[in-house]
Amino acid sequence: MHYALNLRTFFYSHYFYLGLRFAAGLVGVTLITLQFAGMATAMTVCIGALCTALMDMPSPLRHKFNEMSASVLLCGFVTLLVSLCAPYHWLLMTVLVLVSFAACMMVVYGRKSMPLQLATLFIMTMSMEHSMTVRESFIHTGLFTLGALAYLAYAMGISWILRHRIKQQVLAEALFELAAYIDIKAQFYDTRYNLSEQFNRLIRHQSLLADRQQAARDLILRAHNNAKDAIVVQVHVCMLDLYEQILSTHTDYAQLRLHLADSPVLKALHDLAYKTARDIESVAYDVTRKKASWPEISYEPELDAIEAELASLQQRIDAGQPQHEALAVLRAQRNKIRAIIKMVGELHSASQKAYDTTPFWADADMGPFLSQQKYELRMILSHLRWDSPIFRFALRVAMAISAGLAVAAWLPYAAHSYWIVLTIVIILKPSFSMTKQRRSDRIIGTVIGCVITALVIRYLDYPALILAVLVLATVATPTFIYLRYRYTAIAVSIMILLQMHLLAPGNNDLIMERLIDTFIGAAVATAFSFVLANWEYQTLPRLVSEVLQTNLRYMQASFDLLQGKGKDDFAYRIERKRLMDALAALSSALMRMLDEPSSKQRAVEDINLFIVQNYLLMAHVAALRAIVRRHPHEIPVDALNAMLAESHDQVVEVLTQALAPHGDAGQAGEDALMSAATLSAQTAAARAAALVPWSGWPLVQRRIRLLQADAVQIITHRAAILRDIA
Repeated sequence: MHYALNLRTFFYSHYFYLGLRFAAGLVGVTLITLQFAGMATAMTVCIGALCTALMDMPSPLRHKFNEMSASVLLCGFVTLLVSLCAPYHWLLMTVLVLVSFAACMMVVYGRKSMPLQLATLFIMTMSMEHSMTVRESFIHTGLFTLGALAYLAYAMGISWILRHRIKQQVLAEALFELAAYIDIKAQFYDTRYNLSEQFNRLIRHQSLLADRQQAARDLILRAHNNAKDAIVVQVHVCMLDLYEQILSTHTDYAQLRLHLADSPVLKALHDLAYKTARDIESVAYDVTRKKASWPEISYEPELDAIEAELASLQQRIDAGQPQHEALAVLRAQRNKIRAIIKMVGELHSASQKAYDTTPFWADADMGPFLSQQKYELRMILSHLRWDSPIFRFALRVAMAISAGLAVAAWLPYAAHSYWIVLTIVIILKPSFSMTKQRRSDRIIGTVIGCVITALVIRYLDYPALILAVLVLATVATPTFIYLRYRYTAIAVSIMILLQMHLLAPGNNDLIMERLIDTFIGAAVATAFSFVLANWEYQTLPRLVSEVLQTNLRYMQASFDLLQGKGKDDFAYRIERKRLMDALAALSSALMRMLDEPSSKQRAVEDINLFIVQNYLLMAHVAALRAIVRRHPHEIPVDALNAMLAESHDQVVEVLTQALAPHGDAGQAGEDALMSAATLSAQTAAARAAALVPWSGWPLVQRRIRLLQADAVQIITHRAAILRDIA
């Protein structure tokens, strides 16, 4: 369950705050307008506020102002344009199609432009039903813009007052998702769960976790000028370091299960991971409540059980039993888990008070860590080509809306074409999987919303009660839009139907007409989801290449850090973040592809394994960092750096060959396999003979061998992916 769907945490989440802010703004603007004008004017002002409210998301203040201002200007222009064209049917139809196409092209600006696209299409549909004179059109647009500006001023004021609170809430969400990630890791120690299925779950969640961490970066790292902000930065940086430490806990779980299947130590390892997740959740919960967090969980029983098992294994080895591999794997896990527990303690400490200096890089440019906001016309122009997925999406929506308008005009009953069009623009999304999910949520949500509205009108038809339900629906609409869209669809249906009932009571066919219009719009959207469709497998070669190129840069930064080059780990953190983003993009594409028709799915297993192998490379690097940190004084620096340099060259050679053209991929894999295996054997032999004594050598050598082997596997899976797609 998502943390914000739990009542204990729901009322502290930024989702609930958004719902309250949204409802208070809309209701407030409407009530103030009613003091000076009638209901029709108040509804026009309210719709203006609603369009701007769709852009009210957790964002840095400057970004929020730019996004909401764009909504005011664009939606105001569309309102005027459609209102002026409404008396001329042929001109109106042409403008509707052109506006739909232009609005969908805005998707080139990324995920944050999606609400702006929706707001533009929403006001287009709301304006198309009203035929006005030129004077009335300008007055209508002025009232709409007044409501939009009023909500803009209100939202910016509230966001400025709550700017630190929003940072805390977004950071807490990232911490809750990290805890959920550890819960999945805990099940690797439970023999009831299949390892491959767990890896798939882990990869899916890593995509979500990367998204939440980026949202936290965008808010937290842009400005931290006081003690309260410094605490949030401390917790954020500690969370990222903890995440890397958790990555390093990857081990050979199959070997662990094989050797320790009958031992209670597996349950102890599972319970340790479970407790760690709850410990992190306690930090997140305290952050949402603006409190310092203190450790309350004891790990001693499980740690004692592990120590007892280690002693037992050592006794068996002394008795001549072959338990060396089990001892090594369990001891390594013990060390890593102790390090994680220690870091969770540091996470608690980071929430308690501001340090003397902000725990980040002094005078460093945070730009590489942050999402960049660029709205340039040339980005749209560059996508005006047939092979652009966004161009094809814009054409698809324009054609679907044209078909929806044609169907509405031919229906035997008084259909509401704006409702059909609105259903189409809400359901039809850039990817087939998003369209499929949104269609299901929209239909089910509308049906439930219509049933609830019918019951309210039938049994609770009193103005005060209807207004109370209306306010609750208004709060729920934005609250669940990013959590469970189905709940939002229910709330929107209730909100709009009750508003129409208040404005025009006595229409007994109101609910049934909306249901029919919704089904028609859903049918049109479904039919056009196959038109000019861009299937996910078509983007896979580009995404795979981006992962490999990013991994090459990450490996360079990683080995530079391990060899002590550079004054800090700033460059390493940048490349780690970029690799996580690239893997998250590939993982998201894979998940979307699994929702597409089976005939459009390609290389699913190899993509899964390719992603896993790249994550394993990150895990091995994190483990090497942990080993080096555990032995800071006794390390033979020169010998270690020589080994790392040689290993780096081998891994870079393998990843470079993985980027070979399609036709050479298979041969490149064989050559890399032979090269890496040969050099690895030579390296191991040379080090065994020449290196000075050091307790960390076996651990370092083992991790480097695993790093090289997993790098080679990347070539195999990349070649299989390209072969299957071709």
